[in-house]
Amino acid sequence: MFNFENLLISQKGRTLINQIYDLQEQFSSTERYALGDQLRRAAVSITSNIAEGMGKNSIKEQIHFIEISFGSLMEVYSQLLIAVDRHFIHSRRVKQNCSRYTGRI
Repeated sequence: MFNFENLLISQKGRTLINQIYDLQEQFSSTERYALGDQLRRAAVSITSNIAEGMGKNSIKEQIHFIEISFGSLMEVYSQLLIAVDRHFIHSRRVKQNCSRYTGRI
């Protein structure tokens, strides 16, 4: 087991990825390969950057990758808002799921 696997944020990120994959299946075929694909890539980027950062030797580099990971999380949130605006998902679902990761909303 690598050290990033013990991090709660990494574990929650994996849960989020699975939820995004499930959500994408509800999109129309057009959006599944447009917005859905972008959502998946951004969600996967969250945990990938955490893992990469934890593999670095310096705290400065680790922090840099955590910042990139947070940017990917904000990208996912923005794309979920677009999905709500386009009526692909209900805003209640986004608020319920996002509060699990941010502790707010």
